[in-house]
Amino acid sequence: MKIVQYDEVEWKRGLQHRGGTFHYRHLLNGTPGTLGNFQFNIGQLEGDFASPRHRHNFDQFRFQIEGTMNFDRNGKMTAGSFGYFPEGAAYGPQSSEGRSVTAVLQFGGASGSGYLSREQVYAGTEELKKFGTFEGGIFRRNDDVEGRRNTDGYQAIWEHMNGQRMEYPKPRYRDPIMVDPENYEWLPVAGMPDVSEKPLGTFTERHCGAALLELARGATYRAGERSVYLVLSGSGIAHNAAYRQFTALHLEDGEEIDVVARDETEILRLVLPDLTGVQAMRAVHVEAAE
Repeated sequence: MKIVQYDEVEWKRGLQHRGGTFHYRHLLNGTPGTLGNFQFNIGQLEGDFASPRHRHNFDQFRFQIEGTMNFDRNGKMTAGSFGYFPEGAAYGPQSSEGRSVTAVLQFGGASGSGYLSREQVYAGTEELKKFGTFEGGIFRRNDDVEGRRNTDGYQAIWEHMNGQRMEYPKPRYRDPIMVDPENYEWLPVAGMPDVSEKPLGTFTERHCGAALLELARGATYRAGERSVYLVLSGSGIAHNAAYRQFTALHLEDGEEIDVVARDETEILRLVLPDLTGVQAMRAVHVEAAE
């Protein structure tokens, strides 16, 4: 188990390959270079932030903590809403309506395309600045440098770091899925007295998903494997460590812990995909293509 206290992490400037002002607190990450690598941050955007309509070769969960994010034709996310942004599906353009705070989990999805670490993204950004500029989320290559003139910022970084063209996965969902948890009912969790949940959805054949959990004061919740947890409110003990608002936890395959609520607690659970066998399947597909 990994546990990180949000208020003990410094704000950093990020997303320089997009437009406007973005700061984040980096809470958790996976193992760089693996198909299941992930990154979990709480980010703060100002009103000048802008990102063009684009798509990813990885999956993304978003939980809006404060403010409003506008995704144009795909709709808006207001405080308390949850979104699943699937790999391969275009969304945006994206802008913030004033100050906005969002918890974001980005992770390698069912296609097996993996996910770049933040160190790789930073290194790629700095290296590409030698050959062009990032403007409004687009990398614009200098006229005297060979290659495509204009490329999505993240795509340009990925291609630079991997030395090959990015092939976007065929989208399993055509559009992002935005959820309003306020319209869900709390359901009892079997075998866990005074613990309730709102299952927000399970996605793809690899079963990534999300749920909200509510623990009454004194209740014990058995936290499960392959999950990232974010405490939205309350305090208590997770295994042998204290938790409070915005404490983040990661449990790997095979891990379970008890979470004991000292005060009434609400927790966001984000389940990472089960990518068992994906590497072997990708190898078979490559051989078949050749």
